[in-house]
Amino acid sequence: MNKYIELQDLGLKDYKETWDYQELLFKGIVDTKIQNRKAETPLPTPNYFLFVEHSHVYTLGKSGDISHLLLNEQQLIDRGATFYKTNRGGDITYHGPGQIVGYPILDLENFFTDIHKYLRFLEETIILTLEEYGLKAERSPGETGVWLDVGTPFARKICAMGVRASRWVTMHGFALNVNANLGYFDNIIPCGIRGKAVTSLNVELATKTVDEAEVKMKLLKHFATLFEAEFKNSPG
Repeated sequence: MNKYIELQDLGLKDYKETWDYQELLFKGIVDTKIQNRKAETPLPTPNYFLFVEHSHVYTLGKSGDISHLLLNEQQLIDRGATFYKTNRGGDITYHGPGQIVGYPILDLENFFTDIHKYLRFLEETIILTLEEYGLKAERSPGETGVWLDVGTPFARKICAMGVRASRWVTMHGFALNVNANLGYFDNIIPCGIRGKAVTSLNVELATKTVDEAEVKMKLLKHFATLFEAEFKNSPG
C-alpha cells in the first residue's frame, strides 16, 4: 500500500480548470487500478492532495436543489461570480478568496475502504486544526461538515464538505473559511440548510486576517496523523 501523498498547492485557480485537473488525476488512479487486475506485478497507485483558492463561485452537488441559489444569471455576473453543477455529494456551497479548499484524491485501498470513516477523518482534521486556535468545533448530527455551537441558537458552519468516490478513489473535499467574505453566503441557502449561520476563522478570532499558510500546515499535520500518511511535495 502506498501511503505517500503528493501535495500540490495550486494557489488561486479557476474552479472548472481545477475540477478538470482533479478528473485527470482521478482517472489516472482508476486506470492504474483497472490495469493492475491483469498485471503480474501491480503498480502502486498514487495519492494526491490539492490545496487551492477559487475566485467567487457557487457549486451545486449532484443531489442539490437549484432553488438554493438565490441569484439569477445577471446577478451572478454583477457579483463577479460563476456557478457550476458538479458531481460531488452535498448541496450548494460557495468558494472564494480567503477560503482554504482541500481536494484529497486518494486511492482509499492504500488506507482503508470505508467512505463513512473517510468523511469523519476529513471532519476530524478540521476539528483538530481549529482546536489549535482555541475553538471547540464539532460535528452536527445529520449535517456533514464542521460547526461551532452545535445544538444552540448560535450554531454556525465554518467548513463545508462534499466528496465523490468511485472504485475507492476520492475527489472533491472540504472548504474551510479562514478569511472569507461571508457576504457571498447570503446569496445561497448554504448546503440547503435554512436558518443557520456561516462563519470564518478570522471572525471567530476577532482578527482582520489569519495566516493561511500556518492553517495549511496544521491541516496537513492532522491529516497525515489520521491517515497514517506522509506528504511529499510535487516535483518542481
